[in-house]
Amino acid sequence: MKSYHQFINEAKEVHDREGLGKGTGMSHRAGDKIGTDKKKSPAEKKRVKAIGRGKTAPAKDYKPRKDIGVQKKKSDYQQQPEKKRGSAGLSLRDQQKKARAERMKANAGGKGRGDLQKAADKLLAKKKKKTVDPKYKPQKASGYTAHERKKIMRAGRRLVRDIQNKKEKPASHYDPKL
Repeated sequence: MKSYHQFINEAKEVHDREGLGKGTGMSHRAGDKIGTDKKKSPAEKKRVKAIGRGKTAPAKDYKPRKDIGVQKKKSDYQQQPEKKRGSAGLSLRDQQKKARAERMKANAGGKGRGDLQKAADKLLAKKKKKTVDPKYKPQKASGYTAHERKKIMRAGRRLVRDIQNKKEKPASHYDPKL
């Protein structure tokens, strides 16, 4: 059994080897990726594909993104101002005049302060997620490929058509032979 000091020393060595980012959120396990590695193991994957004969297998991984290792510019995900702020060069008194004029203009349009407040609250309110029925169970994958499913469906339709036309054929005639 290891002593406490041996355990701590081993933990420090592992931390020194792995902790390249040191709290920056960087991970250098997959080249020069930015951010942590979020790839799931084959056991964790939920996406499956049909491999035929009623069997499924985990689907292929997605290709890595082309922008891996590139820091995003703030302008890519955040609206930037289009022109200079109007009140920056104004004196305090002029700023107050301008704000009062805007308030008067807003009230003259038929919307009082209360209406504006409601409109602002509505815009800033958190959107509610659509709730899903707790009894809902997603459809299980059949394991058949699209080609096999079509074959089975055609065989079933052939059987129904022959029953409607009162034709007698052996069951082997309707076997999709999968």
